[in-house]
Amino acid sequence: MGFGYQALLLEVVVLVTLFVQQARTEQLYNISSLRNRELVSGCNLFQGQWVLDASYPLYESSSCPFIDPEFDCQKFGRPDTQYLKYAWKPDACDLPRFDGMGFLKRWRGKKIMFVGDSLSLNQWNSLACMIHQSVPNVKTTLVRNAPLSHVTFEDYGVTISLYRTPYLVDIVRENIGRVLKLDSIQAGNSWKGMDMLIFNTWHWWTHKGNSQPWDYIQDGTKISKDMNRITAFYKGLNTWAKWVDLNVDPSKTKVFFQGISPTHYQAKEWKSGSRNCNGEQQPLTGSSYPGGAPPAVAVVHQVLSTIKKPVFLLDITTLSQLRKDAHPSTYGGQKSGTDCSHWCLPGLPDTWNHLLYAALNM
Repeated sequence: MGFGYQALLLEVVVLVTLFVQQARTEQLYNISSLRNRELVSGCNLFQGQWVLDASYPLYESSSCPFIDPEFDCQKFGRPDTQYLKYAWKPDACDLPRFDGMGFLKRWRGKKIMFVGDSLSLNQWNSLACMIHQSVPNVKTTLVRNAPLSHVTFEDYGVTISLYRTPYLVDIVRENIGRVLKLDSIQAGNSWKGMDMLIFNTWHWWTHKGNSQPWDYIQDGTKISKDMNRITAFYKGLNTWAKWVDLNVDPSKTKVFFQGISPTHYQAKEWKSGSRNCNGEQQPLTGSSYPGGAPPAVAVVHQVLSTIKKPVFLLDITTLSQLRKDAHPSTYGGQKSGTDCSHWCLPGLPDTWNHLLYAALNM
């Protein structure tokens, strides 16, 4: 799933220019009343480096009943294991150790929902496995449906759901075909009443040809065959932002945005002689990525800066870009192709959830 970042960057110069100054001013890690919350203790959770940690991984894939096959790299023969042993170390603090039982006790009787594409699926699998490792004998119920699936930890009444919707906004089948509606978010009715929401979208906004799940795109009253994808992403994400402001009660619901999960299809981005993520066995050293940020990052920052309700950005882009070694590549059970967009489990999404856990405990 290569996204042609160089071409996209050329398309969005004007749009990004409008965003940059405000992004710098806002800091853009946390918005509204959660603004800069990761800095309260003098620590930015998302600035740091990867270090080897003998206590990792946090669980074994063979012991977790919730992992989708395409993320189970050990099951499908990945021969190296060092990628399982890296922990994220913020520069200015130590992350609290993840405590699955403590998480369940704190969220007893609550409903948590991941909303988004297969990267949300990746993170949903991960959180369920991390908790299960702490309480392996607790009764669980797993229900998988489209678009809504959930795991319930029965003894604590905690339900962790996944609502699959790659664009957040709606795709509606009409007489002309499937229409991606940039200003419609009827699916949001299924997200109400949650105690925690973790949103994600981006990867599908660049899909074209046979992998594009819509025939037309609608912006207001205008229907067209296509439009600039970054502009479309910006408009769709603004619709989501308005939904948050209209429908979220911050006294009852915590809202997170997952951030932009990167791909590693172009090895030239990290100045490697290889072609893509296949065969990569170590993360990049340091705390910056040679290829720079995906163009969607500026859009996310801009949109989040406009939301009136508190939304916490899990700013996972750069730390994930460093993990060129953490993809399934050819060990995801697929018949052909190389997966450099999703992540092995155990693996990187465990860190996303560890950072989520840290943010909840600050």
